[in-house]
Amino acid sequence: MKIAFVGKGGSGKTTLSSLFIRHLAATRAPVVAVDADINQHLGAALGLDEAEAAALPAMGAHLPLIKDYLRGTNPRIASAETMIKTTPPGEGSRLLRISEDNPVYEACARTVPLGDGEVRLMATGPFTESDLGVACYHSKVGAVELCLNHLVDGRGEFVVVDMTAGSDSFASGLFTRFDMTFLVAEPTRKGIAVYRQYKEYARDFDVALRVVGNKVQGPDDLAFLRAEVGDDLLVTVGHSDWVRAMEKGRAPRFAELEEPNRAALRTLHDAVDASYEQRDWQRYTRQMVHFHLKNAQSWGNAKTGADLAAQVDPAFALDEAAPTGRAAAAPAPA
Repeated sequence: MKIAFVGKGGSGKTTLSSLFIRHLAATRAPVVAVDADINQHLGAALGLDEAEAAALPAMGAHLPLIKDYLRGTNPRIASAETMIKTTPPGEGSRLLRISEDNPVYEACARTVPLGDGEVRLMATGPFTESDLGVACYHSKVGAVELCLNHLVDGRGEFVVVDMTAGSDSFASGLFTRFDMTFLVAEPTRKGIAVYRQYKEYARDFDVALRVVGNKVQGPDDLAFLRAEVGDDLLVTVGHSDWVRAMEKGRAPRFAELEEPNRAALRTLHDAVDASYEQRDWQRYTRQMVHFHLKNAQSWGNAKTGADLAAQVDPAFALDEAAPTGRAAAAPAPA
């Protein structure tokens, strides 16, 4: 299951995504955590010290390796250099699994112990001085989008992505790559404005969007959120001494997180599990192809000097039963 945490800057999405990751790890579920925010704070929120967080490998720096591995023997992709962030898999492509070992995880992921469990942590990499004036941050998250396009995950397996703040994720097709998107909103006009942007953008793509109210201090805050987001409000989270201690680098055992906040995390988990029944791999593949063709026409063809529409395998659809390491063709229509 693929989960995104989004929201305006300062809403608490990194904190909440890290709590949800800890919750999943405590259940011993297989988890890949991805820091796709322009401000790379997820590692610290998961307990890494400054040096450990800075030492995380940047996915963007390993993009050639990622492309070469995922390309596999796909005859529609002439070379790894012609792959862009939206390139879809086809017959011969290699697919990623959450629990496997592969060269992508070896290069880009690091195992982070969390209490009785552990997670694989990946990071896009920070926006560096060399990027200023010459690069767009969406090029950083391209590696994430490419990996998600080639990922086959099942029930009880989780990828949790801490997304960049605001509505920037809608600049690519990345926002359609998730089974559930949790929008973290404070009970403020600015928090609701970001929710409305997401709601509008997501409407045409059947994006499952639920709101997590954060920093809710009383009945008035709760009433405000209910009035503004209606049934999209899933749960609210209030003050946490545990989180305050964690932010000081003194986090107690996760089992000591306050019960109301633990209950909120269980509600998130239940919502994700329920979304499994709504999975539609055919629609997921169609959306992938839609954004690939759009990007190819807009800039990809000119950048690579190739007709990227030819990379689309019309007989292919992602499938949970696809063999590890390669893609499977969709069954022929009856």
